[in-house]
Amino acid sequence: MIDYKKSKAALTTITRDRDKLEAPTGNIYESVMVVSKRANQISVEIKQELNRKLEEFAYYTDNLEEVFENREQIEISKFYERLPKASLIALQEFMDNEIYFRNPSKE
Repeated sequence: MIDYKKSKAALTTITRDRDKLEAPTGNIYESVMVVSKRANQISVEIKQELNRKLEEFAYYTDNLEEVFENREQIEISKFYERLPKASLIALQEFMDNEIYFRNPSKE
């Protein structure tokens, strides 16, 4: 699993050079699809990791009115909220040539 905490991805949206984005595939739409599919993978990985960490704090009760606030649980949630969006991480990976992709129709 990749450590997204050390990602160099921007936290906010920045303007990208379309020619640099298009260069690896030769087609801007194909590049966007590669980034999109990778962003979906990253999103699922982050969600699974967060769920595993929060599962430790799961408290099952029959009474729905009982809600327990756990400081550690809140800190974990805030940490994941501050991570860059999956699409920004995927775009940074694509621009750094860290994503393996292929197009079977071109082979």
